[in-house]
Amino acid sequence: MEEFLSSEIFKYIVLPVIYIGIAYIFYKLFIYFINKALNNKHLKSKNKKRVNTTLSLINNCLKYIIIFLTILIILNNYGINVSSILAGLGIVAAVLTLAFQDLAKDFIAGISIVMEDQFEIGDNVMINGFRGDVIAMGLKTTRIKDYKGAVQIIANHMITEVTNYSLNPSLAEVTIAVDTDNDLDKVEKIIKKTMKEIDNSYENLKGNTELWGVELVDQNSVTYKVAVKTKSGYDFEVQRNIRRDLQAALKAGNIKMPQTHMEVRNGK
Repeated sequence: MEEFLSSEIFKYIVLPVIYIGIAYIFYKLFIYFINKALNNKHLKSKNKKRVNTTLSLINNCLKYIIIFLTILIILNNYGINVSSILAGLGIVAAVLTLAFQDLAKDFIAGISIVMEDQFEIGDNVMINGFRGDVIAMGLKTTRIKDYKGAVQIIANHMITEVTNYSLNPSLAEVTIAVDTDNDLDKVEKIIKKTMKEIDNSYENLKGNTELWGVELVDQNSVTYKVAVKTKSGYDFEVQRNIRRDLQAALKAGNIKMPQTHMEVRNGK
């Protein structure tokens, strides 16, 4: 056994594998305890998205640090002077900064996004014209998935315009038109009755539904607008459901919908 431990096979092949194994175990244990600390019920209930974002960034940083340190330990095991490598890192860093300016910008931008609380994992945002949910954040890139499932991967330094739809409740607005021949008092009673049913049955509302009144009047129709605040990101879903329920209620109440009139003339 002693001969094997002192052999070159153990030193140059087995020992590096052991170092890698130890590094992997340390990484997993560290992440486990960080998850344990940040995922306590009180902290996570206060800001779940902030916890997930912090975990994502810690995971990214720790992974690169452990890989770097493990490589240095293995190089030292092979007899390479690590101290000279570390001493030369200043020069290398300067060269790499020039060669990888975009990468450095990504890191700085990623830290800035977190420090300024621009958005977090789970937020619904529009970045550079692309809207979706933030599904991952790293020091280099941010990933956003839209409602169709498409994932946009954006370099952090390219993030120039951010609209965050998750900071405040969303607003669902629905317009519905009826024929001008209807009894408008009856129409409004049906709409208000339906609004009460909506308030009692919908899950993602942040207040009561409001009838904002007549939005538009033309020769054939009168258009009403209904609005309600929703939980962040649920405005489209609520709008679709309100349209369906209003349409069904008005139809059940024998309310006439606008008709398209065509005038045909005989001319020479």
